[in-house]
Amino acid sequence: MKIAVVGTGYVGLVTGTCFAESGVTVTCIDSDKDKIRKLNSGSLPIYEPGLETMISRNVEKMRLYFSSSIAEGIEGAEVIFIAVGTPPGEDGSADLKHVLEVADEIGNSLKHNSVIVTKSTVPVGTSEKIRNTIRSQLEKRKTDISFNMASNPEFLKEGAAVEDFLKPERIVVGIDNEETGETMKRLYLPFVLNNHPILFMDIPSAEITKYAANAMLATRISFINEIANLCDLLGADVSNVRRGIGSDSRIGNKFLYPGTGYGGSCFPKDVKAIIRTAEDMGYELNVIKAVEKANEYQKNVIFNKMQNHFMGNLNKRTIGIWGLSFKPKTDDIRESSSIHLVKKLLNEGAHVKAYDPAAMEETRKILGDVINYSTDPYNAVEKVDAMVLMTEWSEFHLPDFTRMAEIMKGKVIFDGRNIYDPLVIKKMGFRYYGIGRR
Repeated sequence: MKIAVVGTGYVGLVTGTCFAESGVTVTCIDSDKDKIRKLNSGSLPIYEPGLETMISRNVEKMRLYFSSSIAEGIEGAEVIFIAVGTPPGEDGSADLKHVLEVADEIGNSLKHNSVIVTKSTVPVGTSEKIRNTIRSQLEKRKTDISFNMASNPEFLKEGAAVEDFLKPERIVVGIDNEETGETMKRLYLPFVLNNHPILFMDIPSAEITKYAANAMLATRISFINEIANLCDLLGADVSNVRRGIGSDSRIGNKFLYPGTGYGGSCFPKDVKAIIRTAEDMGYELNVIKAVEKANEYQKNVIFNKMQNHFMGNLNKRTIGIWGLSFKPKTDDIRESSSIHLVKKLLNEGAHVKAYDPAAMEETRKILGDVINYSTDPYNAVEKVDAMVLMTEWSEFHLPDFTRMAEIMKGKVIFDGRNIYDPLVIKKMGFRYYGIGRR
């Protein structure tokens, strides 16, 4: 079987590579010729554990190819995935410019019957827009090539995307005829041998499923963050509260970890997009709008605690930050709470030293050299007035607090992910600030 994946960003590259791993011949396509050149030379545009090795293996076995030409890349492909970005517009709605540009090129280039699959996260009705765009181009060419549409939203976690794709909890596919369903079932067969299901449904339902899933996860995050803030005011410990409610099988404990707010490429964008979709239909998503508002507040929680500790004077304070990416195991800093904090500290006249195992180069692209990029975690806290844990990378979980106490000027730790034991920290002579911790 031969397929094509248009877009070599996070979703497209993982999708194409994992399909190649199952024995499918895959061409990944991107209009960015420099990116394609780097991919052909073995350089990856993203950081994702396990992906580089898998790409090398499948390129060597001649199952994975990279091209900058849609016309060449889709030739002979039984299934064509559209996996380009849908960034938020000024009004919060998903910008479909790149998706429809790809559809236009497919319509100009298609020479055989294919299934066109929307992998990008898109609002309800986008598959129909893609269908109409392709059909319009085919009519201009005066060709009677038939094609089918499908919606196949992704549910990949950054940092665990390869594992998520190879061993999916579920695969959602929106179709409007049995023939398309059989094609998609055949393509995904190697990934459902572990008894996880393919959920076939109508295309509009598949399109909204992705938004609904991310909105629900974002809701859980904002909920526990608000409970943590209340615990701060009441003198309770949110860690105990989390265990208390998480043991209820109706609730569970996933996505109930207090922190500094959600970020990344999906949750902020998708929450805005589903709110906008509802508004376009004359309906207000009150709960989800509150989730977004709560998250904006949460991104300032650590900064507010620092302001209180330093009595409103952060000018010329030196702050050491551990973690810049929005979550561990990725170099993605989009909507990162850590970057948000850095900017606020700089605006207050503070000096910032930072260390992250993967995201410092991405941060440098955004912030330049206005902060100090440290070579290791301890260099980042040498002679600082306070240390802030913002991303829970595994190497930050068991630091040498004795060494930190010797090299830090101020013995203050702000734990933005609640990964440290407050009693242990205090016994080491530090002042500890968590989120909702006694």
